[in-house]
Amino acid sequence: MNMDTHVTPSLSWDLSEDQIAYRDAARAFAQAEFAPHAAHWDATCEFPRDAIARAGELGFCGLYTDTDVGGAGLGRLDAAIIFEELAAVDPSTAAYISIHNMATWMLTSFAQPAVRDAWGPALASGQKLASYCLTEPGAGSDAASLTTRAQRVDDHYVLDGAKAFISGAGSTDMLVVMARTGGPGAGGISAFAVPANTAGISYGRKEEKLGWNSQPTRSISFDGVSVPADHLLGEEGGGFRLAMKGLDGGRTNIAACSLGAAQGALDAARRHMGERKQFGRKIGDFQALQFKLADMATQLVAARQMVHTAARKLDTHSADATVWCAMAKRFATDAGFAICNDALQIHGGYGYIREYPIERLLRDARVHQILEGTNEIMRVIIARHLLNTDEELR
Repeated sequence: MNMDTHVTPSLSWDLSEDQIAYRDAARAFAQAEFAPHAAHWDATCEFPRDAIARAGELGFCGLYTDTDVGGAGLGRLDAAIIFEELAAVDPSTAAYISIHNMATWMLTSFAQPAVRDAWGPALASGQKLASYCLTEPGAGSDAASLTTRAQRVDDHYVLDGAKAFISGAGSTDMLVVMARTGGPGAGGISAFAVPANTAGISYGRKEEKLGWNSQPTRSISFDGVSVPADHLLGEEGGGFRLAMKGLDGGRTNIAACSLGAAQGALDAARRHMGERKQFGRKIGDFQALQFKLADMATQLVAARQMVHTAARKLDTHSADATVWCAMAKRFATDAGFAICNDALQIHGGYGYIREYPIERLLRDARVHQILEGTNEIMRVIIARHLLNTDEELR
C-alpha cells in the first residue's frame, strides 16, 4: 500500500496544520514500520515491542498524556487521526497502542505524584507498556458486577480475583486494575496501578484468536497480591467512574482504528478494481462494483465525521460526550467491518487468501464491535440518553 493511495474525500479542510502534520507522520511511520511486518506478526502472533517503542519515540504511546510526564499533550481528535493512519496498515498493533494510551492516561491523570512520576515517563515513551484490566470471566458487559477484591490492610491493599481477555497481558509492565473495595455495584469499585511482576500475579495461556494476533490476550489471576496504598488511582470507590472516563476515550480510539481498517480495505479494493480483468474488461468498469465502492466510501466518510465529532466533544469536555462516543463507536465499528467485508467480496477468492491484506483487516476489525463495550451496550447508552434527558443530540 502506497502512502498516497487514500481515496476517500479528505477532511483536511477541517484539520489544523498541526493535525495534518500528525496524520502524515503517522502514515509515513505505519508504512515504514508496520507495512513490511504486519502479516508476519499476524501469522506468528508476535508482539512487536520494538516497533511500539519506535512509535513511542514519535510520541504515539502518550498522545494525550500531559507533557510534564513525557506525553505529547495532544487532544483526542489528534489521537483519532493518528490511530486511523496506523490502523490503515495494521489494526491489531494500532489498537494495542490505543489501549496503552488509555491506560497511560488513566495512570498519569489519577495516580499519586510518586507513582505518576515513577511510571509516567516510561509509559508515555513506550519503553514500558500497560494493560487495562476491567473485564472478568463473569463480568463483561455488566462491568459493575466485577468481583475481584481489594482489601485494605494497614498501608497496602491485598488483591484477589481474576481478569479475562486482557490485551497485552503477560507482556506488559503495568496493570490498571479495577477491583472491589466496597459493597456491590459501581460505587464499590476502585482503581489501582499494579506493577505486572508483583508477587501473586499469574497469567493464563495466550488465547488463540480470530484476529488481533500481534497483541497477546490472556487471563490474569490475583492471589494475595500486595499493592501499596499509594497505588490507588483517584479515590476509593471512584474506580468505576474512572473506568468509564477511560472508556469514553477508548471508544473513540477503537472507532478510529475501525476507520483505519476500512480505509486500508477501500484502498485495496480500488487498486484491485483497476487491475483485475474479467470478461475482457477491468472489473472497475462494471457499474455494480462502482456502486459498491461508492457506498463504501460514503459510509467511511460518514463514520469519520462522527468519530471526529465525538473526539471534539471529549476535547471540549461537553456534557454529552459519553453518548457521542457511544454513537461513534457503534457506527464506525459496524461500518468499518462492513466495508472490509465488501472489499473482500470485490477481491473474490483473492480476498480470502493471506497473500492479500484484506482478510487480515477484516479479522482484526471484527472484534471492534465487541470490545470497549459491545455495540449492543452502545445502543443501551444511546437509548437511555434519549429517554432520560431532554437534551438534543446536536
